[in-house]
Amino acid sequence: MKPDCLVICGPTASGKTALAVALAQVLNGEVVSADSMQVYRGMDIGTAKPTKEEMQGVPHHMLDVADPRENYSVSRYVTDAIPVMDDILSRGKLPIVAGGTGLYIDNLMAGRQFAPFEARTAGVREQLQQRARAEGLEPLRQQLAQVDPEAAARLHPNDEKRIIRALEVYLTTGKTITQHNRESQAIPPRYHPLTIGLDFAERPHLWQRIDRRVDEMMEQGLEGEVRGLLASGIPPTCTAMQAIGYKEIAAALAEGRSAAEGAQEVKLRSRQYAKRQLTWFRRNPHTHWVRWGEAPDFSQALSFSTQLAHAHGLQ
Repeated sequence: MKPDCLVICGPTASGKTALAVALAQVLNGEVVSADSMQVYRGMDIGTAKPTKEEMQGVPHHMLDVADPRENYSVSRYVTDAIPVMDDILSRGKLPIVAGGTGLYIDNLMAGRQFAPFEARTAGVREQLQQRARAEGLEPLRQQLAQVDPEAAARLHPNDEKRIIRALEVYLTTGKTITQHNRESQAIPPRYHPLTIGLDFAERPHLWQRIDRRVDEMMEQGLEGEVRGLLASGIPPTCTAMQAIGYKEIAAALAEGRSAAEGAQEVKLRSRQYAKRQLTWFRRNPHTHWVRWGEAPDFSQALSFSTQLAHAHGLQ
């Protein structure tokens, strides 16, 4: 089947935005961000949100669509991004989905939408969170094991967010999250992507690039951005402030440590996140990988990606 969109995926700092912009210029495309933190307004430096200069006139979508106080979710992302994708296609252009949040990419390609029951969860999540604080997470995990043993076995015992989410789904719909996932997977995918993954042949080169990016973020004013968000009343416990870069700097400031110390923690967490991203993206056997040497060679990657796109019928 001929692809109807491009996906550019890979770990943080691997050059996804630059390649997506270059391909959009060649293939008459528009970029759809798949980054769970670039959706938030006012969080620009720490999320490496592309600047106007980096966009080079190419339309970018799914940036700045939520307030940092909101608890944005994959469900809302899919609900918001599907009309964007369909609009791009209706205008005869190519959607180029670029980002490092594999959960967002996979659910968007599948067209999985959980919105029908999302609105009925009001208060349930908060009650479960209160129980977790009062009783610890283990009683909730045991409750989940009784109603959805597959999910309980699949999730890490300390994964509070997903354990609570699985219970929330069951308590508000009467179906387990495992059952919901099976039903949604039985539906044919909404989009058929040609997927290009970016990585480095040698892991130290990725670590060096991540470290340089964090240093650049600090030079651009990441500390000030974090201070500004906190000063505006955004609580440090909200979902947006759990983003790598914001959580560590905020914690350092709250503990009386320097932002520079927080930046070292950002580097470590970013490397750990990059490993998890690669583990996720490598599960897809249909991904065509570009593996950089010491540094990205965008000219070569653009040539390879363009030829690949043309070979699959994308003009």
